[in-house]
Amino acid sequence: RRRGLKLVGDMPFFVSDDSSDVWANPQMFLLDEQYKPRFVAGVPPDYFSAQGQLWGNPLYNWDVLRQSGYRWCIARLRSLLSHVDLIRLDHFRGFAAVWHVPAGALTAQSGTWVPGPGSEFFRAVERELGGLPFIAEDLGMVTPDVYALRDQFHLPGMRILQFAFDGHSDNPYLPHNFVANTVVYTGTHDNSTARGWFEDLTSDQREDIRRYLTGRGVENDVAAHALMELAWSSVAALAIAPLQDLLNLGREARMNVPGYPQGNWRWRCTEEMLSDRAFQWLRDLTKSGKRSRKLKASDAKVFEAASLPEI
Repeated sequence: RRRGLKLVGDMPFFVSDDSSDVWANPQMFLLDEQYKPRFVAGVPPDYFSAQGQLWGNPLYNWDVLRQSGYRWCIARLRSLLSHVDLIRLDHFRGFAAVWHVPAGALTAQSGTWVPGPGSEFFRAVERELGGLPFIAEDLGMVTPDVYALRDQFHLPGMRILQFAFDGHSDNPYLPHNFVANTVVYTGTHDNSTARGWFEDLTSDQREDIRRYLTGRGVENDVAAHALMELAWSSVAALAIAPLQDLLNLGREARMNVPGYPQGNWRWRCTEEMLSDRAFQWLRDLTKSGKRSRKLKASDAKVFEAASLPEI
């Protein structure tokens, strides 16, 4: 912190059915008499998966959690905040509504939306923590109620540049449509690397990107850095890129493929991959994009020191 650095942690929305949380607090989850889930978590078909994603996590009994003042949820957040400064709330849309899939279903397509705790939850958290140091992961199938909940509490959302180039100028992931209270990513752990993504595009899609970049000749070997430059020059309060994009790595360095439980999270960065040249380029990009000035001038609530609770 003395060097002006902050750590961003990730908070999963769900827990595992064999977790200590379910074992110790079965009343907080929708379980049957044998303590097996009656419904499991997932998401309907979206950009990542035509059959949806069937995660299999047990679902919360929000009535029970509400009666306790969300004590367990707040303790969970407080514990993570003892290690990090900000939390990215994964599956933020679950606070508005969750996709309930009957236990035993083979795909997530048979699920239904069930309301989550909504604004009452965040009011309780804010009272206890003294602030809401959160980034809302508002990706996937997001409905107006999710955006309304995010904006009610001035939480910054996420914008992914790999989702931006569909040929429509009103695409919310295009930088000219950003608001300041936004975190822009070239891609996340669920995407291919920027270079791998660009290599898999059609020639027409690549041409759309070149037009947006005012005719710049973007090819495979510079696509990752071109996306980083686009992110860093945007009005978004915070710009983030995976290390793989800084290092200009291809699809072999992809971290995760949503919906496929095997073969993920195996990429490792080795010391010989790190070069002074790459980090010098990043330093120059940060200076030229006036990133530190954007943070100081931004009205994004997540970056206000007063919003960070004392742990």
